[in-house]
Amino acid sequence: MLVRVLFFAAALCAAADASAATPGPCRVAGIRHEVLCGQLQRPLDPARPEGVKIAVHYVVVPALARRKLPDPLFLLAGGPGQSATALAGSVLPLFARLNNRRDLVLVDQRGTGRSAPLECDDPRHQTVAEQADPERQLTLLRQCREQLQKLPHGDLRFFTTPIAMQDLDAVRRELGAERINLVGASYGTRAGLDYLRQFPKAVRRMVLDGVAPPDMVLPASFSTDGQAAFESMLSGCEADATCTRLAPGLRGKWAAWLKGLPRAVTVLHPLSGQPESFTLTRDMALQAVRGALYSPVLAQALPVAIHDATQGRLQALLTLASGLSARKGMAIAAGMHFSVVCAEDLPRLAQSTDTLGADFGDQGARLYQRVCADWPRGELPAAFYTLPVSTAPVMLLSGGLDPATPPRHGARVAQALGAQARHVVVPHAGHGVMSLGCMPEVMQRFFDADDDAAALAVDVRCVQGIPRPPVFQPLKTEARP
Repeated sequence: MLVRVLFFAAALCAAADASAATPGPCRVAGIRHEVLCGQLQRPLDPARPEGVKIAVHYVVVPALARRKLPDPLFLLAGGPGQSATALAGSVLPLFARLNNRRDLVLVDQRGTGRSAPLECDDPRHQTVAEQADPERQLTLLRQCREQLQKLPHGDLRFFTTPIAMQDLDAVRRELGAERINLVGASYGTRAGLDYLRQFPKAVRRMVLDGVAPPDMVLPASFSTDGQAAFESMLSGCEADATCTRLAPGLRGKWAAWLKGLPRAVTVLHPLSGQPESFTLTRDMALQAVRGALYSPVLAQALPVAIHDATQGRLQALLTLASGLSARKGMAIAAGMHFSVVCAEDLPRLAQSTDTLGADFGDQGARLYQRVCADWPRGELPAAFYTLPVSTAPVMLLSGGLDPATPPRHGARVAQALGAQARHVVVPHAGHGVMSLGCMPEVMQRFFDADDDAAALAVDVRCVQGIPRPPVFQPLKTEARP
């Protein structure tokens, strides 16, 4: 299969270019002004260029200046499973200054947005009890998989990262850009690294925020990194007088409460506000904690929320878990998500050297193992898991409190990429740092620097001043036990 992919590479380029639709004026939700929308017809299976085609959709936000620079900025979404165009309204303000002289390009990766979407029912619309029931979730995912496989583009083996990055390069060629800049966040960093591997000469500069390298086995690292972030939160509370007053003996109370699960509870649904009664399990409690850890602002409310839970008040803890998922544009195309993870991560689970967290254990791995047992698995070139030395400047960003992609991953990738890579750690940040404090200006100076040496020498000392949010204090603390 892989030999055939290489054999047909030239033919694919010609086929893609011949079937391109020239970008035309359009309106996109979240963007006030008119932009350009385009699409490319791409083969579902790269080894069969005359077979089933899919439309890869993209949006171009034109530069404001008449004499724009020739190297556009491509934005790579996370997940895996997020739509880049759905995030447009929330991320474009970060790149307003860069957009003065550069086009911004958002490509819906195959399986997301309008590009042959592989979407299942949004779990955020389920009851809390339904979300908490692993057997029900497995049943729904199996049903979704069967429905997706009936689609014209339903061969789930062809939604891997390497194929998607070939789509991205086809968009680059269609736009006539010799080199491009890339910004990838979370899973988008894996996509960016693979684009760099496959098309090194097409990369001018790249920023990777929350580094998730291809050889990172996601279900195993979830446990290791989630536990480390949770321990940091507990230690931070123990060192803070306000936190110890609001949540005394937090570590011991948490351990005792966790051992007492499962138990029957009644809470209000975080989004609908309707009361629900269900059995709270250990896995559900850990999932709620881990979700809040992604954002330091939410994490600083965890001590009080956990303390409340140990006193029988569950509402705060379960509401925190929905804090990130409720944001606009954060929906995940589950079919694309599992097509990527089942092909790229699960086969290497047994090789992982990550130590499972004391609390989190194999919670994340169990669900993926069961889902992936029946999920069609794409083929990957062995080189996918390698990190070649980069000739283009790469800035890697890590949040010191990140429960998903902490600095240990960024440091390893920076070392592998070599002298053209620079790793920047924001000590008090969580998952995603590019929007914090001075970071938008740092990125702007990195991309706008006249030469590569100046780009890598950009002053980043300002990130050390980004503070950790203060511990959340309820409005009425005197009545709390």
